[in-house]
Amino acid sequence: MSPINIYWFRRDLRFSDNHGLYRALQAGLPVLPLFIFDRRILGRLEAKDDPRVTFIHREVLRLKREAERRGSTLLVYEGSPEEVFTALSEVYRIRNVFANNDYEPYARERDGRLEGLLEGMGIGFRTFRDQVIFEKDEVLKDDGRPYTVFTPYMKKWKTLLAGTDPVSWPSEELTGRLIQHAVAHMPSLKEMGFEASGVVFPSPVPDASLISRYHLDRDFPALEGTSRLGIHLRFGTISVRELVKLARSLNETFLNELIWREFYMMILWHFPYVAEASFKREYDRIAWRNDEREINAWMNGNTGYPMVDAGMRQLNATGYMHNRLRMITASFLVKHLLVDWRIGEAYFASRLLDFELSSNNGGWQWAAGTGCDAAPWFRIFNPELQAKKFDPRSEFIRRWVPGAGTDSCPPPIVDHRFARERALSVFNKHMKS
Repeated sequence: MSPINIYWFRRDLRFSDNHGLYRALQAGLPVLPLFIFDRRILGRLEAKDDPRVTFIHREVLRLKREAERRGSTLLVYEGSPEEVFTALSEVYRIRNVFANNDYEPYARERDGRLEGLLEGMGIGFRTFRDQVIFEKDEVLKDDGRPYTVFTPYMKKWKTLLAGTDPVSWPSEELTGRLIQHAVAHMPSLKEMGFEASGVVFPSPVPDASLISRYHLDRDFPALEGTSRLGIHLRFGTISVRELVKLARSLNETFLNELIWREFYMMILWHFPYVAEASFKREYDRIAWRNDEREINAWMNGNTGYPMVDAGMRQLNATGYMHNRLRMITASFLVKHLLVDWRIGEAYFASRLLDFELSSNNGGWQWAAGTGCDAAPWFRIFNPELQAKKFDPRSEFIRRWVPGAGTDSCPPPIVDHRFARERALSVFNKHMKS
């Protein structure tokens, strides 16, 4: 039996500009591509029509068909990675498994466990940087410590990249080295216990004209001013290197948003406890109210504050929420209703198409004042002023809350002035304790 290498697709669902795939194809042995629907991840999803599963299934099928056009295939399994690789080792003589790095706590634990298993079978496990421009210890302070404030991190990031473009990996040019293989079965959504979602997914093609106006339009939810590329970055159907090149030529503000993404990923890497706890640990002592009736009103877009309700209804209907609305709705839940930010974070995680643990966590901790480089605890958005400033004609509000301003709209569940004073009192008391 001739030896082969395996390339394991994870959050990099593309054949082009794929670093780990390029390294696998350069390693001198035929490469068998693989994708695993991880049952541990699927098992945590409540909705059987979760649109993210539909999206991944669609993109994996696209990869499989592309591999088959090249005379190969994509092996697709459902199960645990340990079970899958143990079974594959009985069929193939595997020299190495190649993959790209992942920075989330579950992924790190999974990869560490798998590396030990493969090592015991005499199989190497090699991973590479792909979903970010800089990772781990590549952007650090002069004393070697990680940054916890965005602006100096951003400046160092840009300095490191100055004068060059990110190195691309022309993996698509080497796909002739994929192992020749008969067409393999791929489990259907139904076989995995899911069903197709009716959500419409955004295009993976960047809109250059939109990006060029990003700094002007991004705060106004009634406009098509944001890229909607989050889901494609999350699952790697677009190369971050290609997007950074485009952003550098078109719009500095858009580039900064890509750097925020990497900043939060590296916060999660260096401080993994933030996945469960406040970055500023003392904030975990706050006495949250966590009123179930009010939480449900917020989740369903029935707070009586049209800007908040419009954002929540957009999220529930589409799996997307405009960036400005993410800040407004998060601030309202934490500051107006005194609800633990982790409840809101978990709800967003269950609904957002572009859910990424690091960015979702970082955004919620920013709004709550509990995170690194966060909004100060005494900053409390006024939803009505936010609406006047960023939706002055109520176009966005009317789209999602058609009864706004009439008797059909529920009254505010809490008075803004009262809620603001209550939040300041609770947070101030905590700061002094």
